[in-house]
Amino acid sequence: MKQEAQSESHSMSFWDQTATWIGANANNGTWYVGGVLAALGLGGAMQVLMITGPIAYLLLALVGYMGFQTRRSTMTLTQVSFGRWGSIGPSLVNVVQFMGWAAVNTFIAAGSISYLLHDLLGWPVFGHRGGLKGIIFGILMMSVLHLISISLGQRSVRIIERVGIVLVILLVLWETWAVFQSVSLTQLTHWQVPVKFHLPTGNAVDTLAAFNLAWVTAGADFTKFAKNKTAGTVAPFVGGTLGLFWFALVGIIATIGAAVTLHSFDPNASDPSTVASRLGLGVLAMIVIVLTSTTANAVNLMAAGSALTNIFKRLRLTPALWLVTVVATMMTLIPLWSSSFLSVFTLFLDYVGMILGPEIAIILVDYYLIHNRHYVSADFNSAPRINWLAYLNWGVGILSYFLLRQVGWVTNTVGATVFAMLITASLHLVLSRVLVQSHATAREDN
Repeated sequence: MKQEAQSESHSMSFWDQTATWIGANANNGTWYVGGVLAALGLGGAMQVLMITGPIAYLLLALVGYMGFQTRRSTMTLTQVSFGRWGSIGPSLVNVVQFMGWAAVNTFIAAGSISYLLHDLLGWPVFGHRGGLKGIIFGILMMSVLHLISISLGQRSVRIIERVGIVLVILLVLWETWAVFQSVSLTQLTHWQVPVKFHLPTGNAVDTLAAFNLAWVTAGADFTKFAKNKTAGTVAPFVGGTLGLFWFALVGIIATIGAAVTLHSFDPNASDPSTVASRLGLGVLAMIVIVLTSTTANAVNLMAAGSALTNIFKRLRLTPALWLVTVVATMMTLIPLWSSSFLSVFTLFLDYVGMILGPEIAIILVDYYLIHNRHYVSADFNSAPRINWLAYLNWGVGILSYFLLRQVGWVTNTVGATVFAMLITASLHLVLSRVLVQSHATAREDN
């Protein structure tokens, strides 16, 4: 089997990879997750952020190494762990979840456009009577921007991230300055979460883990272009962690700052557009929010398109990118039929975390422990059509996550994700080795 990279240049430097992963996280979705974590208070939110983020992006670095070493995308790598046909399952999950993330970012950015149209043309803001046309116009406008951004595939992603990183830095500095113009660090620190909005620590960990693990399943899609091992491993960890800390922190302090200023806390109003409006940041902030959404979705759509080509082998990347962009636009309309975007968002994260944690555990165990950190062409050629053992363990991991979420001490401490991943990893390693040993014994008997 020929490696995918034979027709691709391995030209992404350490800084290109770092910028890509900063841009992947420095976006509206990360800000919104920060707003969700604000329900823990500043201290609790920072604790969850500082622990969960680096652990998740250590897994990203591990998958990044796999992409660099094999020069294959993450979903192509699952042909060994899940089987040649079995890889369709993880690939389908990736297509859906990255289109979902693109839809989340698009909806938030469309909210910013709604505010822009209100300021410039007097259109009602979304959430008010007559505000539907503004949000729909915003969704369509974002769709056009996304089609332009992914038109050149991986090369356009690199260009967008190089430009976008500058805008991200400026926005982060500006937002931070604006918050501290309104409130002090002491006020932020001493703010207490209203009891009815309190978020259990374990649920917060699972929410942030689901957000971060989504990128892990796309790690190799970009590190397969890395110039060297450092660019393929250290850069994703540094970029992903830095981008997460930047924008999640801005989301946390902006949401708490708005709560202190207005003497009320509403997690449904923690999206960047609403908070920026409350802080009086004006038109320019809304424009930057739209642009940063475009940089993040370039990575989301690239990951979804890459996974789609693993399902349909004859489908080229560019048409796949167009297709997932159109479908993601349609998915962006889903929150319009819900009374709360937050409820749609958290439900989406629950399903992502439940599925991705066990899947990633199987991918890493198969490569690092079963195949001793090395895949060769023969591993892909000799892989079974479907590795039913991987699917069995995946199902056990998903079930364990669901059951653990019902346990009080789990939801109040470390969350279900880590336990589900450990259960899946241990089960897959032990049963795989038992299966190999049984096959070896059968050959000796024959």
